[in-house]
Amino acid sequence: MMEQRVPRSPREKYGEELKLRRIAAGMTQEAVAREMMCSPTLISHYEAGRRLPSPSDAKRLDKVLGTDGFFERWLEDLDGKFAEHFAAAAELEKQATQIRQWGLTLVPGLLQTDDYARALFRSYDANYRTEEVDRRVVNRMERAEILQGVSGPVLWTLLDEAVLRRRVGGALAMATQLRKITGMAETGRLRLHVLPFGRGEHSLMESSLDLMSFKDAAPVAYVEGLYTGNLMDDPALVQKCQAAYDLALGDALSHQESMALMRAITEEYQHDQQ
Repeated sequence: MMEQRVPRSPREKYGEELKLRRIAAGMTQEAVAREMMCSPTLISHYEAGRRLPSPSDAKRLDKVLGTDGFFERWLEDLDGKFAEHFAAAAELEKQATQIRQWGLTLVPGLLQTDDYARALFRSYDANYRTEEVDRRVVNRMERAEILQGVSGPVLWTLLDEAVLRRRVGGALAMATQLRKITGMAETGRLRLHVLPFGRGEHSLMESSLDLMSFKDAAPVAYVEGLYTGNLMDDPALVQKCQAAYDLALGDALSHQESMALMRAITEEYQHDQQ
């Protein structure tokens, strides 16, 4: 008899319990998905601990499986470090074997420095609380730990030139931020491409975008707006997002040209400090 793997994280434990309750109810993932009016892939993500259901979905799971509010109550006890719309995407980052990210106006969170992130969080509230800003900065820095070591995801980074030009946190913070990115590119930790202003219109003008691929699951796409985000696992939508990324990548500068542009802009920020 094969030994059952012990779940490692609270989310994996949640997913394992969901799988056990589903089997006990005599239902397949497809059957649960039909009752939930969602895709079987989503149920698979829940059971693997890659995603957590929303409160409304947890309530529907309880109804479908006859678990009397069990999954809805347990969901409330799980620690949420991130905004609800981003929590699932943050969890999937840890599982991804490849991440292709697009920054429209901001440096993607995985690459941000402490000072860059702090300046952003301070700008989000008219009367920000220092302790809350500190907590959010720590959470963001912890996210980047997945990039450490040889087991981290393959990382592609495509940035609009606006990301390099917008002075977040001042000249020193920007110089430090851009040096971090070029340093990672120089050591092979990420593949860097910049879409310059001169290219004009392109396929990713309307949104940020993260594309994530996995060893044993279908790829997903994540887009984000003001206080909202959308994690897509529908194969047709994900394919469209991948095609849009490829189109924009085709209009971007090469890896070497992108690093040269970033170094030049870094020098401008360094000069502004003098």
